[in-house]
Amino acid sequence: MAPPPQRRALGALFLVLALMLAGVATAAADAARHEARLAVIAFAAGALALWLGLLAVRALRKSPP
Repeated sequence: MAPPPQRRALGALFLVLALMLAGVATAAADAARHEARLAVIAFAAGALALWLGLLAVRALRKSPP
């Protein structure tokens, strides 16, 4: 049984947001080599990207029959 359409849309939204935050984390980590304070931003964006990625996987996974 497929998940409801709203659940799939929510999973897709979380996945897009997670990918965008992963990009922010990558850019901030790259810039943190020159500005140490940006490491906090990189860590926070990475944590949020991981959290949203896990929510996306949970929303997109098939529900048990």
